[in-house]
Amino acid sequence: MALLNAFLDLNPLRTRIYRRLWLGQTASAFGGQLTVVAVLYQVWEATGNPVWTGAVGLAGALPLMVFGLFAGTMVDRRDRRLVYLVGMTGQACCSLLLAGQAFFLDLPVVGLLGLVAAQGCFGAATGPAARTFLPRLLPPEKLAAGLALTRIGFQTAMLAGPAVGGLVLAAWGVGACYVVDAVTFCAALYGAFGLPAMKPEGSASRPGLRGVLDGLVFLVREPVVRGALVTDLAATVLSMPISLFPLVNAERFGGDPRTFGLFLSAIAVGGVVASVLSGVFTRRARQGVTMLVGATAWGAALTAFALAPNPWLGLGFLAVAGAADTVSVVSRSTIVQLVTPNPLLGRVAAAEQIVGRGGPEIGNLRGGLVAAATTGTFALVSGGLACVAAVLLVAASTPGLRRFRV
Repeated sequence: MALLNAFLDLNPLRTRIYRRLWLGQTASAFGGQLTVVAVLYQVWEATGNPVWTGAVGLAGALPLMVFGLFAGTMVDRRDRRLVYLVGMTGQACCSLLLAGQAFFLDLPVVGLLGLVAAQGCFGAATGPAARTFLPRLLPPEKLAAGLALTRIGFQTAMLAGPAVGGLVLAAWGVGACYVVDAVTFCAALYGAFGLPAMKPEGSASRPGLRGVLDGLVFLVREPVVRGALVTDLAATVLSMPISLFPLVNAERFGGDPRTFGLFLSAIAVGGVVASVLSGVFTRRARQGVTMLVGATAWGAALTAFALAPNPWLGLGFLAVAGAADTVSVVSRSTIVQLVTPNPLLGRVAAAEQIVGRGGPEIGNLRGGLVAAATTGTFALVSGGLACVAAVLLVAASTPGLRRFRV
């Protein structure tokens, strides 16, 4: 029985409403990866410039960072199910417009990035809305298990989506990738139609900037939620490794393209393994300690990767980092969703989304700047050690986070 408890807890899937939502979100995440592949390919074919391909991620992330908190206020003032349905419909329409331009218009790169940004604007609302659903659908003791299932669905899409996107791209072109994405949004809408009305509990949030400020005041005054988000920022801003992979591969492993291709896969594989074995940590009551341990292990594993004497050992440390990231993310989301009062959940979820998308972008920039002044190895080692130090500081200064129990 103890061995079985180590595996992914599937009990949330017995809840029909959650099961429909999970299947729809997983399908949509898969389709989204096909669009990522198609946009990158289309931009590269049009420009041959890595600056433009780098702008693709920024075009999708900027709307979340600029409008995220305002979208979170809207989520806390409206029926969250309706906000999600409208946002998903908008994202699906953007995918259809991307398909139309691929088949008929051959849109300039600026226009293409504009459509990506428009899709990101709708995502600024659907993300926070979706994060408010699980506390209403699952009992508190099953929330971590539900989040782990959501995580493994996303990771599976991350692993399979780009590969399938490449095959679709080769066979039918970029337009077909966008069409598949639009179709998978239908699955997400199907899942959302099964939800009950999700009106915020308690008094409605104040509109506009005042509502945003109310959310920020809560984040400042609630040490457990603040500590959870600061921990995530420590892991991403201080030690995000993705931008350093080409340089570290050249410095330490002779620039072998086979090694480079395995770096991202190793992180993803570690994350999937951690999700499959998530019963080990989702069934634990002390989610605060679990999150802190996961974030510390992330920084330590990346430091070890930077110093690994051979590629295979380095890939092993990257897999450990991917597993630690999954542990930390699932535990953090559990804490945030359980501690935040329902009337504020949309705004806090928006802040969590901003941290989750903006932190890695800033972290990759930080890594590149440090590496340009020193070496890729130094950038990784210094970032990993700084992450460990920052997480230990959060743990020492936030006793409520250490003591948090489900």
